[in-house]
Amino acid sequence: MKEIILASKSPRRKELLEKCGIDFTCDPADIDESMNLKNDLKEEIQLLARKKAEAVLKRHPGALVIGSDTIVVVDGKVFGKPKNHDEAAAMLKQLQGRSHEVITGLCFCSKKKIWTDQVTSKVTFVPMDEAEIEKYIASGECDDKAGAYGIQGLGGRYIEKIEGDYYAIMGLPLSLVYRELKNINSY
Repeated sequence: MKEIILASKSPRRKELLEKCGIDFTCDPADIDESMNLKNDLKEEIQLLARKKAEAVLKRHPGALVIGSDTIVVVDGKVFGKPKNHDEAAAMLKQLQGRSHEVITGLCFCSKKKIWTDQVTSKVTFVPMDEAEIEKYIASGECDDKAGAYGIQGLGGRYIEKIEGDYYAIMGLPLSLVYRELKNINSY
């Protein structure tokens, strides 16, 4: 069977891919993750996932590499991972009490074939007061997550509703990944 590599250092993505019941290894891509925000964000996030997969494929040319990335979008503004606690607080203040989009790009890449897609979900936050925002930031959970929250952890208590793929919000659209893995022989 073809070697499968997840182009990520995310423990959440690793945990999710393990749910597919396949053998794989992780090899994070070390690339510039900037996006052209003037372009279609759904296309840009797929391109970023592809860049990650292609970078890792260069080190493992016989493998099937899976790349993924996630952004949070509110009012057309992209929220990546916060650089510090002040930026996390600013993000959470803008997210609370309203809905936003979470877009996760996905790429399967081998020397033979490249396939990309994206999943867009809608998340609605409950209103949060200053003390809740500060307490959540102090938990450290927001530090390495797009939009400064993790739906699967403490951040879940602030989520009123989701429309779409829960696992894509976590960072890897599990059912889409599993369906594509069924086509592994085409790679």
